[in-house]
Amino acid sequence: MDNQTDILPAICFGEVLWDMLPEGPQPGGAPLNVAYHLKRRGIKTNIFSKIGNDLQGHQLLSLIRSWGLGTDFLQVDTRYPTSQVLAKMNGTEVSYEIVSPVAWDFIEQMEAARPLINSSTYFIYGSLASRNEFTRSTLFDLLENDCIKVFDINLRPPFVSRDLLGALLTKADIVKFNQAELEMVQSVFGGSFSNEASQIRFIQDKFHVQEIIVTKGEFGASYYKNHQIYNACGREVKVQDTIGSGDSFLAAFIAGHFLNKEPRQIIKDAVAMGAFIATKKGGCPDYQIQEYREFNSKMF
Repeated sequence: MDNQTDILPAICFGEVLWDMLPEGPQPGGAPLNVAYHLKRRGIKTNIFSKIGNDLQGHQLLSLIRSWGLGTDFLQVDTRYPTSQVLAKMNGTEVSYEIVSPVAWDFIEQMEAARPLINSSTYFIYGSLASRNEFTRSTLFDLLENDCIKVFDINLRPPFVSRDLLGALLTKADIVKFNQAELEMVQSVFGGSFSNEASQIRFIQDKFHVQEIIVTKGEFGASYYKNHQIYNACGREVKVQDTIGSGDSFLAAFIAGHFLNKEPRQIIKDAVAMGAFIATKKGGCPDYQIQEYREFNSKMF
């Protein structure tokens, strides 16, 4: 456990589900993956989502509780099933068929959540959960809070429109892109810049985003903050699969951000965590934090 991180409340909002992989179902959904890795860093994290009143939902709830994640705002739907995503492997890469409608398409507003959210440091959300108007309305209502709002783009066409993406970006304090998403988003909003720094400046100016992260797979990541750029190179590792690698990266970034580490150290730690999880199977593998620290010390 990292020093002091157990005092941090964080909220992860959005989809929780089962990834139906060739070797069997695995728990997933970007918000759940991020929450899992935050908890591994000793960060108190609550899940704000919805499961079905079915066997898959009961199994997911039991697992989430066993991880020590807060479930006060994990709702149960009596009409729609627990989400399942059909995942197809192509070597170590994965593609998804996201079934709808499912329980997390109908996440309800909860007045009891407001005090907890307002007292939290981070509110983490993505774009996929907004595909349905019901959950979208809940999300935008919850985004009226005083937290540091972290937007994990995580585009899944055709679920995100230009207007919706713009509204989600406007609410964010920190945004995480991968390179393809950054290129697409700046183009959607009229940018025609060919280099990354200009694309970032365009997004920051248009949406008043304070901090932007760009992940680059095996080539590392860049962190843009206060007109400064901090880079961390990746390195080749023996990849088991890439499921949840970006989510673990984001969790490590948030942990370092909370501890006010130096920006260059924050991005290095995040890159190391993403690489570390890529060496394991699934988005929420079992590991000890000391394993990651040893991996990190060898990586840089």
